[in-house]
Amino acid sequence: MPDPRREGLAPQRSRRIYLLPNALTTAALFAGFFAIVQAMNMHFAQAAVAVFVAMVLDGLDGRVARLTNTQSAFGEQYDSLSDMVSFGVAPALIVYEWALRGLGKWGWIAAFIYVAGAALRLARFNANLGVVDRRFFQGLPSPASAALVAGLIWVATDLRESRWISATGADLAWLAWAVTVYAGITMVSNAPFYSFKDVNLKKSVPFIFVLALVLLFALVSSDPPLVLFTLFVVYGFSGYGLWVWRWRRSRRALAVRSSGNPPTVD
Repeated sequence: MPDPRREGLAPQRSRRIYLLPNALTTAALFAGFFAIVQAMNMHFAQAAVAVFVAMVLDGLDGRVARLTNTQSAFGEQYDSLSDMVSFGVAPALIVYEWALRGLGKWGWIAAFIYVAGAALRLARFNANLGVVDRRFFQGLPSPASAALVAGLIWVATDLRESRWISATGADLAWLAWAVTVYAGITMVSNAPFYSFKDVNLKKSVPFIFVLALVLLFALVSSDPPLVLFTLFVVYGFSGYGLWVWRWRRSRRALAVRSSGNPPTVD
């Protein structure tokens, strides 16, 4: 029987600790820590890949918890702490060691802007849990921000090893600075980014969706660093595009109401 004292309040999370989702969170935390270690050893390609591995594991733990009904308050807090390491501290340290160190104070300022943005983004996400529209993130999610920073490093390193370009991290320092600052600021913006949380994995879909998924995997496997970085660049700008589109639509609706004319159907 529900507690009448909690009527109208958000449902309480279980205080139990479940093994499977928290094991995935621990694996994501390890991947973030491994990325930092690899960056300290000047292995930047491996560090960038580790960040992407952490991103995949971070996406799995929440899905697994929901599918197996093993959500818990402990899991939420543990996931946020893991995200702060894997998608907050790790990308900032990697890009600083790769390109920003030579910029002096401008380099560590950019890295700190990213870290602070990730911390504020995660704190705001936890505070707004159950309040905002779950279909959209408020600000760029920290895994996508990490993918922007790590993706740039992975692409540049991969192209250099393939002898397509000769630029090093120091040569791309200001580009890395701009991407790092953009990712940090966008995390704390109010731009809406689609969350994909309304995708029902148990729901049947047309065959065309399965074919599209196969084509996506084939495209990513053809050139993982370039394709993944391109996808996250598009996603990283999509929130501002949606923001502008919503703003223009609201202005148009306001103009229609003020004129007294009924809205037209496009």
